[in-house]
Amino acid sequence: MLSIDEINPKAFVSQIVDTLQYPPDLVNHMFVISPNLHAHCVFIETLVDRNKIERELLHFLSKEYISDELESSEDIINALQNRIPISSISETTDLNRCIQKLLSGWCLLVTSGTRKVLLLDTSKTHHRNISEPLMESTVHGPQEGFTEEIEINLSLLRKRIKNTHLRIEQFIIGTETETRVRLIYLEHLAPSEVVDEFRKRIHSIQVDSVLDTAYIEEYIQDKTISPFSTLLKTERPDVLASHLLEGRVGVLVDGTPDALMGPVTFFQFFSAPEDYYQKPHIATLLRWLRMFSFILAIFIPALYISILTYHQELLPHSLLINLSAQREGVPFPTLLEAIIMMITFEVLREAGLRMPRIAGQAISIVGALVLGEAAVVAGLVAAAMVIVVAITAISNFVAPSYSFGITQRILQFFYMALAGFMGLFGVLCGVLFTVVHLASIKSFGVPYLSPVAPSKFTDWKDIFVRVPRPWKKAYSQGNPIKRKRRKRI
Repeated sequence: MLSIDEINPKAFVSQIVDTLQYPPDLVNHMFVISPNLHAHCVFIETLVDRNKIERELLHFLSKEYISDELESSEDIINALQNRIPISSISETTDLNRCIQKLLSGWCLLVTSGTRKVLLLDTSKTHHRNISEPLMESTVHGPQEGFTEEIEINLSLLRKRIKNTHLRIEQFIIGTETETRVRLIYLEHLAPSEVVDEFRKRIHSIQVDSVLDTAYIEEYIQDKTISPFSTLLKTERPDVLASHLLEGRVGVLVDGTPDALMGPVTFFQFFSAPEDYYQKPHIATLLRWLRMFSFILAIFIPALYISILTYHQELLPHSLLINLSAQREGVPFPTLLEAIIMMITFEVLREAGLRMPRIAGQAISIVGALVLGEAAVVAGLVAAAMVIVVAITAISNFVAPSYSFGITQRILQFFYMALAGFMGLFGVLCGVLFTVVHLASIKSFGVPYLSPVAPSKFTDWKDIFVRVPRPWKKAYSQGNPIKRKRRKRI
């Protein structure tokens, strides 16, 4: 590829056209400023703001007095930088950078008699309006959610944190997509070792494309084979702001409305944004309800299988007779019956998500009712099994985080398998294994079960109970990360 200092403007534009393989939306305007001075204005019309180019750049170049006032290419560059109200104007001698900026919505001005190309930011962004988050809706509190435009997301965050200590670092990741990734933290609250670890892991990402925060999450999360996530994901700017105020670090990715936050602990998945917009006793009750729903979701099917298969003596006589009568004629063992029903419900759930929005909800509800009733009438499953699956499914939806709900569904099948082969002893072994596994996980150096294990009773004030704000010495929501100013969060 030729360098800029070896070609004239016409050859330079031809080189761009050849590199991009003659795209139909590439525009090349040529202006004869004087007999010895001419310029080329090059841009991709589908990426630029045509009004800005016509109103500012082309209007300036087409003025009658320009040929008398400007005698050289350097005069044009100086005049453009001083008179055109475009926020970003720069010069370059790198042809690859010119093409990169052209594909980002910038306009190139190439003039004869110079080795420099003027780059003007005329990009136009298409984005949806700020709306309510789809995955984290609340009754009380702000109703704004992140969008796919990273600048808008940063403005929503800066509106909530007007602090000179807010730091935003930019990374360009993806050799093909060149996606902008922002690392966000409060310098006086976030521990330097956590920020350094985030920065190191993001720097080490070598990938062709980044289209969503999930791409970044897979690379920077702690490398553990676990269904439990070591990063928290949110669509709400108020949630990200609150976690930054606790000393955590956030990550925003251009093109997606989700933000990543870390470090995270197990108990934070039971906290919802609405907890801090309601009275403390109401928030505490709702938090206990989420924890109880978590226990129901992962243990109800396993307990049903183990008791009916191995431990019938634990049931009252009348209930045992009733369940036995329901299961009379059912051709499958309890474990297989539960697996069939759970898989059927998971298929209905996925069908409801993938179907068109108008029909999806109706199909999922009607499908569950019809299939459940038909399975009981046909004698394929017991009526009690339908109740167990329904309670389990409803409990799954109580989790504030969608990803944590998926973790619960994975644990359900794990405990069901243990209950089917070893009964309550298998369930107990599964509990011990889960606790040991949780205790072994760390999120950016922070123990996953903190502040329960290791125990820090001073940090329990916002784990199981949401205490009133006046009782707190500082704005901390049970965060075990060490602050510089308080030595803990």
